[in-house]
Amino acid sequence: MYIALIVLGGLAGIGVLLFIYGVTIFNQLVTLRNRVDNAFAQIEVQLKRRHDLIPNLVEIAKGYMAHERDTLEAVIKARNAAVTGLQGAAGDPGDAQAMTAMMGAEKGLSGALGRLFALAEAYPDLKANQNMIQLTEELTSTENKISFARQGYNDSVTEYNTYKQTFPPVLVAGLTGHGQDRRHLEFDSAAIAEAPKVSFN
Repeated sequence: MYIALIVLGGLAGIGVLLFIYGVTIFNQLVTLRNRVDNAFAQIEVQLKRRHDLIPNLVEIAKGYMAHERDTLEAVIKARNAAVTGLQGAAGDPGDAQAMTAMMGAEKGLSGALGRLFALAEAYPDLKANQNMIQLTEELTSTENKISFARQGYNDSVTEYNTYKQTFPPVLVAGLTGHGQDRRHLEFDSAAIAEAPKVSFN
């Protein structure tokens, strides 16, 4: 009887230790996921800033580029799609479809902006406009901040995904809603870099 009690006590002790270890793993998963969400929030701030600058940019360009109406409308359309994409991703950064849609919309916006800036080269008065110069500098700064925030986000995603794919966290992750990997953000770097390369001096 004493042996049975000792065995039961030992099993109960092991069970308690396993439970505590499982809770520790769960808490680490939550911490890492929260870091990912916080890193995405930093990107969201910068993308909103980018989206807010574009209508002003187009409004100034409109006064000089009357014959480029299609290009200007394409920029606004791409900007609106990017705003919608960001709202969808911000609602649930863990939704792979929403993140893919957001990345596609941001790539489209980068391409439209690149075309706008390429055409602006043919309009010296627009290039010399002080408001245009200021907006371009703000956009350049914002693009740099987006790039920096994206790197921080991707680092957080890598840390989270790697931790939950290891053993034994993979067991706890599957049971506690941490089964799906987070996606890295992959914008078209060449297109994003296009706008800042243009000089309006």
